[in-house]
Amino acid sequence: MSATNKGDWPLYEVFVRGKRGLNHVHVGSLRAADDEMALRHARDLYTRRKEGVSIWAVRSDTIAASAPDEKDPFFAPSGDKVYRHPTFYDIPDDVPHM
Repeated sequence: MSATNKGDWPLYEVFVRGKRGLNHVHVGSLRAADDEMALRHARDLYTRRKEGVSIWAVRSDTIAASAPDEKDPFFAPSGDKVYRHPTFYDIPDDVPHM
């Protein structure tokens, strides 16, 4: 892939985990010539106030996603598996992050 024109650079999706966060959150997108540049630009764009502790920059063309118009048939198999829902369990009060 030629990286001579910014329009030719691949699109990256950026996820940041904040100091108080437990997971990475999608914060935006950017174009970069390579992974290293994507991380540097993501740091500069999305963590200006030093709130991040971890950044993921993922090429958009490598993300596999379910189609919104197929949500009912795609997620239907999990509907009959009630054991996956925590309704049968007592969670102790001292268990964090539940």
